[in-house]
Amino acid sequence: MEYFLAQVGVVVFAVSGVLSAARQRLDIFSIVVVGLLTAVGGGTLRDVILNVPVFWLLDLTSFWVALGASFATFVGIRFILKLPLRLLSYLDAMGVALFAVQAIDKTLLFGYPAPVAVVMGLITSIAGGIIRDVVTHRPTLLLSRELYATPILLGGVLYVVLLRLMPSPLSRGIAMGLIFGLRAIAIRWQIFLPLRLTLKIDLDQDEC
Repeated sequence: MEYFLAQVGVVVFAVSGVLSAARQRLDIFSIVVVGLLTAVGGGTLRDVILNVPVFWLLDLTSFWVALGASFATFVGIRFILKLPLRLLSYLDAMGVALFAVQAIDKTLLFGYPAPVAVVMGLITSIAGGIIRDVVTHRPTLLLSRELYATPILLGGVLYVVLLRLMPSPLSRGIAMGLIFGLRAIAIRWQIFLPLRLTLKIDLDQDEC
């Protein structure tokens, strides 16, 4: 089941990368590369930080799945673009939920403490999206007031707590449901963090 979920996350991120790149009128090779970077970027960064073999170098399945999903999305892009405009955001929400819990599991497996695992879940789940947005010149969600990193942190904390209380597959489902649910609510109803929790410094003002 864990292996299957990993491949689902790869597919979801590859599709979101291609959908984002398609709006830039790139050629097929550039679009497929963006799909690949989005799909494996977060996991690659995770493994580099943990100083373990990069997952897709050990098992090329993830590479071929990302490549296939990217190419299939490119071929069917005209149909996919007829779907709701929020599709990319919902796909991203599903992807970050999958990648977050997988990163937490892997970090804990290598003996790191729970706080490190939660942070690693956050880094892994947003890295692919950041790469996608930077490469395709889209506004990066992390640098907006939209609820993006917060649901991942909350879901990650809940997951490590549940693992202590009831270590079972149900814990994973609950944590993923919380992350995706909060992101979906924020996307659907445009919910942002309160202004009092944001920082804005006017650098144009003369110092007194």
